[in-house]
Amino acid sequence: MRILKALLLALTPVAAPVAAAPLPETPFELLDERSRPADRFTQGLYFDGERWWESSGLYRRSWLAEYTDPGGNPLRRKWLAENRFAEGLAVHGDKLYLLTYRAGELQVYRRKDLAPVNKLSYSGEGWGLASDGEQLIMSDGSDELTFRNLETFEVERRLKVHGGGEKWAHLNELEYVRGLIWANIWQDTRIIAIDPASGEVRGLVDLQSLAPERRHPDVVANGIAWDEKRNGLWVTGKYWPALYLIRPRGQPR
Repeated sequence: MRILKALLLALTPVAAPVAAAPLPETPFELLDERSRPADRFTQGLYFDGERWWESSGLYRRSWLAEYTDPGGNPLRRKWLAENRFAEGLAVHGDKLYLLTYRAGELQVYRRKDLAPVNKLSYSGEGWGLASDGEQLIMSDGSDELTFRNLETFEVERRLKVHGGGEKWAHLNELEYVRGLIWANIWQDTRIIAIDPASGEVRGLVDLQSLAPERRHPDVVANGIAWDEKRNGLWVTGKYWPALYLIRPRGQPR
């Protein structure tokens, strides 16, 4: 009898797991466009309504800059050491936090004049960085985000990003906006909105229509900055000649 039951169980078809439905693209409205030099290897971007802060990468060419006009000269620019590759940038209070790619070094600057105030260490690669007002949120090119202490940069929580019928690796530049984490995906024109509590992807916007003609593998979408006054996202990319202000459908005016 036991053998018969075992055979019946073996022959009974097992229902395949139901795959998650692909996430539909969210249309967006183009609100504004600002031209800028196309020589910026944009890694981090932040806008406070009046001034911009941007980090640009590559060894021997990395810098952190502040400006009021994206097409004009920076008000201030801080060049990094030749062996430092600038990555993601976050602004919190009176400080700027700048990741480095493989040096394991978080550089902290004073917001008002870009004066260096501290350096903290971390393991692994640094890609994107944002602040939710209480912690710093960091990406490292994987599908995981880490929430880190503002003072020590120690990991306080890890978040696996999932959902939408895809595996979300290569998470890059980050921006925290009204309870969601927006993220670039390296070598992808799409940006995604992530629930910071569950890690589930809640929205997807494709910037393909804004991307310049691809002449080099590094000409990729990267850079998201929130415009509170206009309720939109400024987006750009590495070596892109413009910044674009978009409002995804469903976002309040």
